[in-house]
Amino acid sequence: MPRFVKLIALPLALVLGAGTAQAADKTITFGWTAWSDAEFVTKLAKKVIEENYDYDVKLQLSSIGVQYQGVAGGDLDGMLMAWLPSTHENYWNKVGDKVESLGPLYEGAKLGWVVPDYIPEDELSSIEDLKKPEVKEKLDGNIQGIDPGAGLMQLSEKTIEGYDLDYNLQSASGAAMTAALARAAKNEEWVVVTGWTPHWMFGRWDLRFLDDPKGTLGEAEHIDAVVRQGFKEDYPQVAEFLTRMHLPLDELQAAMNEAQETSYEEAIDNYVADHEDRINEWLGK
Repeated sequence: MPRFVKLIALPLALVLGAGTAQAADKTITFGWTAWSDAEFVTKLAKKVIEENYDYDVKLQLSSIGVQYQGVAGGDLDGMLMAWLPSTHENYWNKVGDKVESLGPLYEGAKLGWVVPDYIPEDELSSIEDLKKPEVKEKLDGNIQGIDPGAGLMQLSEKTIEGYDLDYNLQSASGAAMTAALARAAKNEEWVVVTGWTPHWMFGRWDLRFLDDPKGTLGEAEHIDAVVRQGFKEDYPQVAEFLTRMHLPLDELQAAMNEAQETSYEEAIDNYVADHEDRINEWLGK
């Protein structure tokens, strides 16, 4: 998920190491953060690039703010996890004129409140429906949340206020949220959780977002590949590949779920084997 904790900025020399991404012509350095979708997509790109072009790909784990700073300053060649236009708006406003977007890697990413599909839509399809006494009773007046400092939780507090809901927003970790969802799904009990796509839980269970007519939880976003200025000239084939790289959201979430059950490496190997035609499209074959 995109973030949302305050991170201490460190000097790039300490975070990225002494050498810059441009120092080694045959090495491309991408930043990444340990979000499940970012890990899968970035490691998938690394595998395809290394197997089809004469380059090595180095992955630099660092905070999202350091990544934007690194790409803008040329210390990183790129990052494959720019949430636009809203989630990373502040970062983009600071460095957008110093970097270049190669377009979306996947679209339809969003934040919201999520319910299992076995809950009848005619009873609960919108956040407005949470005001119904019978719905509140079935949910015990609770919304299952995640980390208290997350941006999604801040938006959820505003949503409760904006819709005038008499509900308790329960803080927990992301893992505790999915555990609560798993318990409810096992017995087909009613539950509402704070969620986002892409997330592996959408690959494991049949889920849907509640409609948000007031728009308090934001709109759908796209996740772009962003590179430093000059990258397209230095690595034209790789830039073209990243421009063509695009994953359907359902495929990505299924692969993320597989990675949870096995490993990212195995899930990526299987994705490449099962989607040869798609990979060839990205490669321009």
